[in-house]
Amino acid sequence: MMRLENKVVLVTGAKGGLGSFVTEALLAAGSTVVGVSRSIKQSDFAHAAFHAHAAELGSLDAARKAVAAVVAAQGRLDAVVHLVGGFDMGPNVEEMGDDAFARMFELNFYSALHLFRAALPGMKAQGAGRLVAIGSRAAVEPGARTSAYNVSKAALVSLMKTIAEETKTAGISANVVLPGTMDTAANRAAMPGADFKQWVQPAQVAALIVHLVSDDASQLTGAAIPVYGGS
Repeated sequence: MMRLENKVVLVTGAKGGLGSFVTEALLAAGSTVVGVSRSIKQSDFAHAAFHAHAAELGSLDAARKAVAAVVAAQGRLDAVVHLVGGFDMGPNVEEMGDDAFARMFELNFYSALHLFRAALPGMKAQGAGRLVAIGSRAAVEPGARTSAYNVSKAALVSLMKTIAEETKTAGISANVVLPGTMDTAANRAAMPGADFKQWVQPAQVAALIVHLVSDDASQLTGAAIPVYGGS
């Protein structure tokens, strides 16, 4: 039996730089993967167990509709892997505009908050569920001139730890992965002079997420897991 056979996993950002690795790893482990985003297409992954669901997740109501549609189509929802996020670099804290903070919180915090709030009632009713979010090393080791990004990712860590505390007797786990700079095409283009060998490999993050979604990690919850590569 494959590790995730009979598991239904909702993945946001399923076809991104990290998302493609995560989706392929989840499919290889035997799960049914539902990719949810505004632009996702069935043709993005040539696998019978992949299902595209185009939806907007910018509000709690929209997230509830998307989760309900997944459950209606697949019969259940066992895990949510939230990979969507954004990065912004700007001036120092005192010069960073309110709009930058609002944008980073919308991308890195509220998107996760809406989705997990939508998924939790059904998971509590079935007595099991896995929630996984992608944070950042910057959440716990913030750098200069990225304050809006740093604090939005720190808020995500706090959210996941809070959910873990509230659900630890409900059969639900909530964990957040904190990667350093990942070796993606976008990052290579943005930093062509960097030593790519020191960066985090997306395939290793994907393998960790498969573990967190599996029953092997049922007692692992509330963790903020660093994956820093060679840096």
